Amino acid sequence: MSGIANYTDDDIKTLSPREHIRLRPGMYIGKLGDGSAADDGIYVLIKEVMDNSIDEFIMGAGKLIEITVEDKTVRIRDYGRGIPLKSLATAVSVMNTGGKYGSSAFVKTVGLNGVGVKAVNMLSSSFMARSIRDGEAHTVWFAAGIQQDDVWESGVNERNGTLIEFVVDETVFGEYHYNLEYVENLVKNYTYLNLGLTIKFNGQNYASKNGLLDLLNENMTETPLYEPIHLSGKDIEVAITHGTGYGESYFSFVNGQHTTQGGTHQSAFREAIAKTIREFYRKDYDASDIRTSIVAAISVKIVDPEFESQTKIKLSSKLMDKTNPDSPTVRNYIVDFLKEHLDNYLHKHPETADILNKKIIESEKERKAISGVQKKAREIAKKVSLNNKKLRDCRIHLGDKNERAEESMIFITEGNSASGSITKSRDANTQAVFSLRGKPLNCYGLTKKIVYENEEFNLLQAALNIEEDMDNLRYNKIIIATDADVDGMHIRLLLMTFFLQFFPDVIRSGHLYILQTPLFRVRNKKETRYCYSEEERLKAVDALGPNPEITRFKGLGEISADEFKEFIGENMRLDKVRVTKEDPIHDLLEFYMGKNSNERQGFIIGNLRIEADYVEDLI
Repeated sequence: MSGIANYTDDDIKTLSPREHIRLRPGMYIGKLGDGSAADDGIYVLIKEVMDNSIDEFIMGAGKLIEITVEDKTVRIRDYGRGIPLKSLATAVSVMNTGGKYGSSAFVKTVGLNGVGVKAVNMLSSSFMARSIRDGEAHTVWFAAGIQQDDVWESGVNERNGTLIEFVVDETVFGEYHYNLEYVENLVKNYTYLNLGLTIKFNGQNYASKNGLLDLLNENMTETPLYEPIHLSGKDIEVAITHGTGYGESYFSFVNGQHTTQGGTHQSAFREAIAKTIREFYRKDYDASDIRTSIVAAISVKIVDPEFESQTKIKLSSKLMDKTNPDSPTVRNYIVDFLKEHLDNYLHKHPETADILNKKIIESEKERKAISGVQKKAREIAKKVSLNNKKLRDCRIHLGDKNERAEESMIFITEGNSASGSITKSRDANTQAVFSLRGKPLNCYGLTKKIVYENEEFNLLQAALNIEEDMDNLRYNKIIIATDADVDGMHIRLLLMTFFLQFFPDVIRSGHLYILQTPLFRVRNKKETRYCYSEEERLKAVDALGPNPEITRFKGLGEISADEFKEFIGENMRLDKVRVTKEDPIHDLLEFYMGKNSNERQGFIIGNLRIEADYVEDLI
């Protein structure tokens, strides 16, 4: 048949491990990215090298790790045992080679598959590994995974350990930059989970005295209702408290690895908390009432853990030690631990138990108060889901078993004109569009009842599928796409208030973004440039020569569908909405979104700026 491409033996190819890693890096490190997101590949590469150094510490070798990130060069030095010298080149370049295949040299470590540091090597334009053992040193250099040089030294006056230095390959990753804040958070997490370890990052020392308790205190964005509960035992550590908002926030770790998507240990933890608290109060509380506004962390150590992918962000292990037939399951181990230790804590601290009980009762009252309107709203949402005019859905969603599931996103747009442009130019496989009707309701200070009573919020909640919990979120990125004017900014604030108030987990988990769209188009007959700031406009004018055509985009609806492809494709610019401990969320929302109109008016008047055009004095 004409139009069908030929499929012959010549189309069947076998790639070397190096070729496969460079052609399909996502299989090994997740998404590539440009460094603007914390889970971009450049940070995964740092983590892969760090994991090996952490494994040395876990085995009792080396209490200090030094890491420097300068421009695009990453340098990581540990003071562990050092990679065996003769095997150095093989250990960093030959796939499925390592010392962690059932070896007694490593137990309860996270670097398991003999892949990580090899992937770093093959995805780096330059890579150097140096091992020092008892005055002997061996150094090897690579470029894109191909060995360039090899040097042996004797009589060196250096402490034992391993040094890895690499520069990520721009031919694979494209333009990228390191956000040092993301690296710092990675470093902090390592110290929280490894008491006694010091990490020196760009000259500053990081260490933790209280483990997960420090982590919780560092990440709390509000004052907790009660002093965090901190419990530890053999191969397990937990910290638990509650805030005042909605949602559930968990930090989970396995062998020092941050499992950002949870897994069997996090599921067991959530179950164990609900089970223990029900039994303590001897009341059949609903699990959602117990866990509403919880902020908690769990760290477990497992022999030979199994993850759903090489990126190790979701645990799949069923047993604490799969090499031991008598090993308890992960679920039973965690449930039994909390049943004993959390129960004991609540008995010993009646004031905490009292505060927690009142919190649960308040959550229960609110849930029951909205149950009637909730049922009605669900019915409406179910009816319109078949023909939701507000939602132009995509084919692939976050929960699908599809290699593009992580690319799934939804644009929340302002009005029909903007949604029309995005809808025409989007990738219908991974990009959905939800159209707002004007400005949404200011929901600050309102209860969750409003989410079900307000049709627009109810439909948005249904589109995202986050009513119950975050596990069923349908899109990896939720992108607010509004005009870059006063009304657009106001809509952004109203939507962010909605998420902060009722679904903070969306923000905590890094799913909420703001779409940057160009303010200007500058072009001549040969070239077109899109500018996102006045500074970029001036540069474009200088570059394109005299009298270029300059267009000021007042709204998204003015941008043609053909042009819009440029802004929501590979080069899409996104600002992630993030919340840190330094952000006083309650105070900010109260000031900007509260009923204090006079106070806000005074603030605006006091901070007005007048932009004037200055004309040169010709006199």
